[in-house]
Amino acid sequence: MALSPLLLRRWELFSHFSDPQLEHLAEHVERLRFDAGVAVLKEGEPSLGAYLIESGEVLIERNTPYGRFELARLGPGDLFGETSFVDGHARSGNATATAETALLTLQPDALAAALEDDAKLKLSLYWAFWKSLSQKLRATNDKLTRFFSSSGSPVATPVAVGAAAAGDFRVDIASKRRLFQEQKLSNLEINFLTTLSKEKKLAPNQVLFREGEPGDSMYVVLEGRIMISKYIPGAGEEALAFLERGDYFGEMALIDHQPRSADAKAHEQEAVVLAISREVLEGLLDIQKISSLNLLKILCNLVASRLREIDDKIIGWFILAGGSNGGV
Repeated sequence: MALSPLLLRRWELFSHFSDPQLEHLAEHVERLRFDAGVAVLKEGEPSLGAYLIESGEVLIERNTPYGRFELARLGPGDLFGETSFVDGHARSGNATATAETALLTLQPDALAAALEDDAKLKLSLYWAFWKSLSQKLRATNDKLTRFFSSSGSPVATPVAVGAAAAGDFRVDIASKRRLFQEQKLSNLEINFLTTLSKEKKLAPNQVLFREGEPGDSMYVVLEGRIMISKYIPGAGEEALAFLERGDYFGEMALIDHQPRSADAKAHEQEAVVLAISREVLEGLLDIQKISSLNLLKILCNLVASRLREIDDKIIGWFILAGGSNGGV
């Protein structure tokens, strides 16, 4: 029996899909049921499907020398497994049903022909992945803070901010264009971003934005290196990622309209970034225009990569702590 598109309409992650898109998607979605304690996914396996929880609960864990470490508990309306769907890499954790659970599965092979034939459907699906991955990354950043806050370490002093770069600064159009051409974007995307992005030069260690600030732009690195970090009571400044030419950052605040979840600053030397405003991004990623699937896939892969890196960081600190803070 075919799945009703009304079932998908219930969930916020699919709120931007049109009715015809949901009907098309529902034709390729399968419902699976798992009893409590049954594994849905295992760490290291090469499967690529994504799963939407219809009912029940799924526990996401990672194997460590001190037993399994809980990364997340997910319930109805949550998506999991989309990281592998997006980046094609093996599973980074175990997914186990903790109660009788019904899942709706999105398999790349089953969807391949439909996504190839319907660019709007593909754009809408990657929008859903981007929203889900961004939510997980924000939650994982918070988990990192809670992990350190319960460690009992002495509180460190916030890191000093570098001096601001003075005066007007301009980047020539050709330099901007080369950056976006390197990313194999379409001519429309290249022209749009080259024309409407605004350059900003940062002095060594200068902060671009702080955690908790409102976000109205995302950025792409043109020159130098950007450090994404979090100030954690009890641990000081903890680096989450180091970004170089062509890397995007700051996009999470644009998609979920929440404050910045981390700090961003030039790392050790001068850096140049291009700012892409909320209005420019929304115009470029307008679902009705199918204007920038390439850019959206780049952003999905970026968030998926960061999510894997921060999960690795939490697990690393858990191991270094001798298996303490496992309940965080």
